[in-house]
Amino acid sequence: METVFRIESPRIIAGVARIVRDVGIAEELAQDALVAALEQWPRDGVPDNPGAWLMAAARHRAVDLIRRRENYARKLQEIGRRLETAAPPEEPADPDDIDDDLLRLVFTACHPVLSPEARGALTLRLLGGLTTTEIARAFLVPEATVAQRIVRAKRTLATRNVAFEVPYGPDREARLGSVLDVIYLIFNEGYAATAGDDWLRPSLCEDALRLARVLAGLMPKEAEVHGLVSLLEFQTSRSAARTGRGGEPVLLRDQNRRRWNRMLIGRGITALDRATAAATGVPGPYALQAAIAACHALAYSYEETDWPRIATLYALLAARAPSPVVELNRAVAVSMAHGPAPALEIVDALTAEPALREYHLLPSVRGDLLARLGRGGEAREEFVRAAGLARNVRERELLLARAAECGP
Repeated sequence: METVFRIESPRIIAGVARIVRDVGIAEELAQDALVAALEQWPRDGVPDNPGAWLMAAARHRAVDLIRRRENYARKLQEIGRRLETAAPPEEPADPDDIDDDLLRLVFTACHPVLSPEARGALTLRLLGGLTTTEIARAFLVPEATVAQRIVRAKRTLATRNVAFEVPYGPDREARLGSVLDVIYLIFNEGYAATAGDDWLRPSLCEDALRLARVLAGLMPKEAEVHGLVSLLEFQTSRSAARTGRGGEPVLLRDQNRRRWNRMLIGRGITALDRATAAATGVPGPYALQAAIAACHALAYSYEETDWPRIATLYALLAARAPSPVVELNRAVAVSMAHGPAPALEIVDALTAEPALREYHLLPSVRGDLLARLGRGGEAREEFVRAAGLARNVRERELLLARAAECGP
């Protein structure tokens, strides 16, 4: 029962939200339908199509709710006409309607009026089917904090009268960027945890990848959607090789590439091809990052990686979506393609960036460049500083080990 509901809940919430225009109420009605199933299915047997049964039960509750509100009389007539021609509970709903509703739910949960943290929590709750406890465990924050974020997010969407719809024109491009950013945020928190004892939280990566694949199915003509899917497929393919037996991080250059998942790499290549085919003009940020990830995935070893191409792609990415973090990554690629000296110039220019002041990877990269230039004492200081800024236990241990390698 729990598995069925977790799989079907996003579709049910999306279908009901189209009727009541409130994701909070829609989630409550979906829960009511689950309670009804818990009462009836043990007695009457599980229906042939559990998802359709739950959808119909939730929709009927939505109509009952609106019927009790006199000011919704006009909408009730419209909904009544739809329900008269709807399929019976045992039959599946129109796949196109389900897709449209899911797409509306994605854009609503990731609306820019919400904070990034709230968007991530609400998306995992409504579309990922995760409980508040699971979300709190994934982000390593108190359960009460997550619950408060979700409640406030629903209230904000309701009080701001956020439309339950897919935007079009310029608004759609801007909102789609928010949707992709939320999914990528969820993935990154699982791929390299910002805090806690474990460096990886694979379940969070799996949830994000599943959401990205669903979005690609709903928006097959959007190049950046396929770009994000490709990027996540490539990144996920390395998961088994990114930690050692004790859970310690393994750097890219030291990873056993035979442990990389070739099936996921193949899926990443396919998604990148779709992104390229759908693109018009300069590739978007996610497609460019996917192309960079493809260079790593297709290299037989760290040394055989096409670093000049990666440096070029990072230059394009910096022009398309400039940020200090992109510049820092470009510096790493430049160091591999052209040596540590020109890369150190890029990194030194970034030390004045306020956004990177507390970012542990800046001194980490600088330490690596200094070590390669034979400046061991300075490198050690940078690694120690990076360890002091790192919030993740595993990453802190790795940085302190690198500092020790530099000597006294």
